[in-house]
Amino acid sequence: MAQFKHLIIGAALLGAAFAAQARSNTTPPQNVQLQKAEIAKGDPPRWYQDDASPAAQLRTLRKEIGAALAEANLACKQGPAAERSTCMKEARATYQQDMANAAQIRAENHPH
Repeated sequence: MAQFKHLIIGAALLGAAFAAQARSNTTPPQNVQLQKAEIAKGDPPRWYQDDASPAAQLRTLRKEIGAALAEANLACKQGPAAERSTCMKEARATYQQDMANAAQIRAENHPH
């Protein structure tokens, strides 16, 4: 799967800010069961197939941006209450910036 530097950096910074305080996984609970089922089946073939078109690449990127927001929000909720509002505001700002720049990010990661 393609790497999206901007998205990963933003999510990593938010996640790292509260990693020490986090008491549990930052994966939303509804996704945990789906992940466990997929892991039991082994790597799905789609992991090794590039998206065929720019539109498909953009859909995948937007999905990943949304997943990063969900993880960041969960990490924020697990952090200190005094910092929660600022953390969530920063997570939303990162999400909005990444979504606004999704086409550019896709182009940087898929130059052809």
